[in-house]
Amino acid sequence: MLHVSGEERGQAATEVALVLPVVALLALLLVQAGLVVRDQVLVVHAAREAARAAAVDPDPHEPRRAAEGSARLAPSRLSVEAGPRGEPGEPVTVEVRYRSPTDLPLIGPLLGDITLTAEATMRTE
Repeated sequence: MLHVSGEERGQAATEVALVLPVVALLALLLVQAGLVVRDQVLVVHAAREAARAAAVDPDPHEPRRAAEGSARLAPSRLSVEAGPRGEPGEPVTVEVRYRSPTDLPLIGPLLGDITLTAEATMRTE
């Protein structure tokens, strides 16, 4: 049977108390990174939908509506810019920007919001 003295138990408790905040911070950072990656995937999807809308509909507001409707992104943080729409068969490009919030405790104030960008091009129909 292994005997652990009180001094060694105190040392282990001190080590845990010193390491735990670092581990918690790393866990929060990992969760925040996952949220930003999820938002990037949604921004790419929104750009594709906006480009599709710009390619099939001459209404200049349709790309923004398509981007907002395609993903669960906050419309106030979303920016959609569609290039000029040419004749059928010519490409139209749409750029979508999104300010991804970093609002997790400790991590948010350290990082600030992150701007994500995606661009998609489709042929005008």
